[in-house]
Amino acid sequence: MLEDRVRRLNVSQYFAKQHQTMKEKTSTEEKILLRINRSIQAEGVFAVVKEDMNFRRFMLQSKANVTAEWNLVSMAYNIMKLHHKIQTGRLGNHLIIPKTA
Repeated sequence: MLEDRVRRLNVSQYFAKQHQTMKEKTSTEEKILLRINRSIQAEGVFAVVKEDMNFRRFMLQSKANVTAEWNLVSMAYNIMKLHHKIQTGRLGNHLIIPKTA
């Protein structure tokens, strides 16, 4: 009885059109290279802030103070990142070209 039923999956035509449009936009060589170089995870930044910078909790309580404190932590992280790029000589390289096998 159950085997006799027909199973159908309906996909919105609008969704299918949008999906095809995005596929065309992202399948060029340039877009593939940009996607390869894109950061995949945001968790890495928070791990560095927590472990390496030892920032585990905010010292102040109001929303304005927390925002100011987070801005300071963000600036410190960005300065550390810039310093690392300067030390390794990677200032001018924005894209990493993948090595072909």
